[in-house]
Amino acid sequence: MTFKDLQLSAPLLKALEEKGYTTPSPIQEKAIPHVLAGKDVLGCAQTGTGKTAAFALPIIQNLMKPSDKKHSKRVIRSLILTPTRELALQIAENFKEYGSHTPVRCAVIFGGVSAVPQIKELQRGIDILVATPGRLNDLIHQGEISLSHVEMFVLDEADRMLDMGFIHDVKKIISLLPVKKQTLLFSATMPPEIQALTEKLLHNPAVVEVTPVSSIVDLIEDSLYYVDKENKRALLVHLLKREAITSTLVFTRTKHGADRIAKFLTKNRINAAAIHGDKSQGARQKALSQFKAGTVRVLAATDIAARGIDIEELSCVINFDLPNVPETYVHRIGRTGRAGLGGRAISFSDIEEKAYVEDIEKLIGKKIPVVKDHLFPMTVFTVPQKETKPRPLKNTGRNDAKRPQKSKVAQTAKPRTRVSVNASAGKRTAAK
Repeated sequence: MTFKDLQLSAPLLKALEEKGYTTPSPIQEKAIPHVLAGKDVLGCAQTGTGKTAAFALPIIQNLMKPSDKKHSKRVIRSLILTPTRELALQIAENFKEYGSHTPVRCAVIFGGVSAVPQIKELQRGIDILVATPGRLNDLIHQGEISLSHVEMFVLDEADRMLDMGFIHDVKKIISLLPVKKQTLLFSATMPPEIQALTEKLLHNPAVVEVTPVSSIVDLIEDSLYYVDKENKRALLVHLLKREAITSTLVFTRTKHGADRIAKFLTKNRINAAAIHGDKSQGARQKALSQFKAGTVRVLAATDIAARGIDIEELSCVINFDLPNVPETYVHRIGRTGRAGLGGRAISFSDIEEKAYVEDIEKLIGKKIPVVKDHLFPMTVFTVPQKETKPRPLKNTGRNDAKRPQKSKVAQTAKPRTRVSVNASAGKRTAAK
C-alpha cells in the first residue's frame, strides 16, 4: 500500500514525496481512513510507530474542506494536546512540513519561555494549535485563546499525561471544548484512569492497535550487564570507547543522574549532553540539535525529557538505570528500532535492580542475554539493609521545646509591644 491508496490529496502527497515517504506505517494505514471519515479513534501505539502522521495528514486534509460555520477571522479548528515541550515542537514541525503546500496554518505553545511571541502568533490567526496543558490553561485564563470552534481534538500520549500529573489540567481543557467534535486519543498503555477517560470522551471509536511489545523487542539486539552501582559509570565509558556505538541515548532515573553522566563522559573525552526538566528550553533544544548533528555523541536523559523526541537512526539505547515500570523499558529500547529497522539496547543492573529485570522479562516474554565476561562484574549479591533511624522531632520554627511556656496570667500581667514581621520575605515563589 502507498499513501496514494489512502485517498490523500495532491498537496499532501507532494509534501510526503519531498520527505521521501511513500509507504505508510501500520498505524497510518489503519488510522488515516477512519480520521478522514470523521470517526473518533482510539490508537494504542508505542513511540516511533508514526502516529503523528496518522493524525496530522487527515487533519490537514479535513481542514481544507470548507467549514459549515463562517467565521470573520481564522479560528482554532483543531487542537493537539501533548505532555512535553519537545513533543509539541516536533508535532508542530510535522504539521508545517505536511501542510507546506496547503493554506492551513499551525502554531505551537508551551511553558518555560515567554508567552508574548506565542500570543502574537495566535493573534495572526491559526487553524491548528499544538499545546502543552499548562501553557494552554494559562492563555485560556488570560482570554487569549478560545476553544469554542474546535472541530478536531487530539489527546496524544494520554498515559504520559497521567504519569506527569497533567490529567486534571487535561480534564479542565476538555470541559471547554464543544460537545460535537471528532476526538482522537493515543496512548501506549491503558491504565484504568485513561480507560475511564476514553469511555467518556470517545463516541463509538475505531480502535487501532499496532506494534505489540514482542515485535518491537524482537527487532532489537539487547544485552544485560550485571554491575555494582559504583562501577556503572566506568563500565559506560569502557563500552562507549570500545564498541562501535555512534549516537547513544542513555536513560537515567533522575535529573541529577543525567547531569553526572554527561559531566563524567565529557571528562573522559566523550562528547555528551544532558536533557531534563530543570534545563532551560534553549539548553534542551541546543543539546538535541547537537546530538542530531553528530557533534554530541551521547545524550543523557530522563524518561519525561526524552518522551516524544524524534531521533532518526539512533545507534544504541543504554539503560544506565533500569525503569521500575516494565513498559517503560519497551518504550526506551523502541527508539532504536524505528521503522522496522534493527537496533541495539544495553542495560545495566545492580543487585537492587534485579527485581526490575525479572518484571521486564516477564513482560517481553524472553530472557535478556547476559554479558558475563566484562571488566566490572558484580561483587555485591545481597540487597543492603537500610538503617532505620529514629525520627527527629519536627522543628516548628518556634523552638517551643526549648522555650518554657508562659502562663496566661504572666502574659496578661505584662503586655508587650509586638513587632510586625513581613511574612512575605520568607516565602518562595514556585517555578512554573
